[in-house]
Amino acid sequence: MVLQFYNTLGKKKEEFIPLRGKIVRIWTCGLTVYNFGHIGNFRSYIFADILRRYLEYKGYDVKQVMNFTDVGHMIQDDIADSRGQDKMEKAAEREHKTPWEIADFYIKAFLEDSKTLNLKEPEVRPKATEHIKEMQEIIKKLIDNGYAYVVNGNVYFEVKKFKDYGKLSGNKIENLQAGAGGRVEENSEKKNPLDFALWVNDPKHIMKWKSPWGGEGYPGWHIECSAMSTKYLGDTFDIHTGGEDNIFPHHECEIAQTEGATGKKFVNYWLHARHLLVNGEKMSKSKGNFYTVRDLLAQGYKPMQIRYALLSAHYRQPLDFSLDYLKSCGTVIQRFKDFVKRLKEANGKGTNVDELIKKSEENFEKAMNDDLNISDALKAVFDFMHEVNKKIDAKEIGGGNAQKILKAFNWFDCVLGLNISKEGNVEDLKEKIIPIYQEIARTTEVDNKTAQDMVEHMVAIRKNMREMTEYKEADKIRMKLEKIGIVLEDSGKTKWKLKA
Repeated sequence: MVLQFYNTLGKKKEEFIPLRGKIVRIWTCGLTVYNFGHIGNFRSYIFADILRRYLEYKGYDVKQVMNFTDVGHMIQDDIADSRGQDKMEKAAEREHKTPWEIADFYIKAFLEDSKTLNLKEPEVRPKATEHIKEMQEIIKKLIDNGYAYVVNGNVYFEVKKFKDYGKLSGNKIENLQAGAGGRVEENSEKKNPLDFALWVNDPKHIMKWKSPWGGEGYPGWHIECSAMSTKYLGDTFDIHTGGEDNIFPHHECEIAQTEGATGKKFVNYWLHARHLLVNGEKMSKSKGNFYTVRDLLAQGYKPMQIRYALLSAHYRQPLDFSLDYLKSCGTVIQRFKDFVKRLKEANGKGTNVDELIKKSEENFEKAMNDDLNISDALKAVFDFMHEVNKKIDAKEIGGGNAQKILKAFNWFDCVLGLNISKEGNVEDLKEKIIPIYQEIARTTEVDNKTAQDMVEHMVAIRKNMREMTEYKEADKIRMKLEKIGIVLEDSGKTKWKLKA
């Protein structure tokens, strides 16, 4: 099956054909950095991460660019030419900081959260405030091409001049006008209420730049992405991703202004993730169902548990998030880890597993080729694990074929990004283990020992304690290990594993 994506522009699944052979250029609409990213944001970013990972799995060379909006994003972003207050200015007032301090703080926080959830780093992360020159150059082109006009230092895009306005969202200009009502702010400067601002003349705005059209001001939200995406990816590129709330007006306006300036098709494939709900409702602080990544980590949930919860539903289906579901995702992650551990310990006689691996890879790729159908892809992985576990139980898996299976599983995980073979690696616990080891073993000679050696030694010490009926001392060791995430299983030979 060929690789297909549902293209919002064409309203159907289309075969994916890159513009430049095996090179794929992707623009991902990034965060407006006035607050922490919430799980709805990260649902969209993880979808874009899965897209990138699968393209790389397929052998494509991916260049992904993801921006930071640090100026010009108004509070009412569902209106094409929203006025009101800039989100950055509002945050600055709330926290008694400058907008630049706000941006720096939340950019750092977002990068930390992205790393926590194992999002691959884009090649470029441009900031809007660093691309004012490029925005003004595009605006000048739009004025020269007859798509924009200047009034009192403000520059507006004239939507009626762009005959394809609405081709992404399906919104027709006449329908927007008829149903606008209170959704479009009256502005006597405009030729049409739907015309949106490319540049705002406002010397009172905290963040402002000298304008070629007189005075000082700042850019409109939509022009930012056009300027940055074309600078780093070219006038026409392959894929643009974002949340469904960006389709109109943001992405619709991006198309109009970019194509109006370049005379070329802007983007070939538009992919949009659906909303995230919490317990069936829209996420809202007033409802008490609003979560950032940091909120969930503070409650004890693990990073890959959160990642799995946010990737486990198809990106074009609403994801109904709940803490109960998040808890169940911890069980799934543990199941993955136990599978890898069983493979590494398998010592059966061995059997041919090539056909099983081939079939599983085909099922996984068939699902992902079908518009990143993650649900069916995960089913392929679970079916694969089920068949392998049966063979392990039958003593048919040994060192050689276990390595083949592990290699195939790790390829699947390269796409899922769950780091199963790495997540919870005992080496990561070394700093926690050393002081406990020193206390129990009463030695400081641990420089050349690995974290795993330390755990095995502590398990052996506990075993000796139990054999000498020193049960209280043995329990102390067990409890100390549990505090750093190591669980002991006493069934015959004592085994240990890391908590999910």
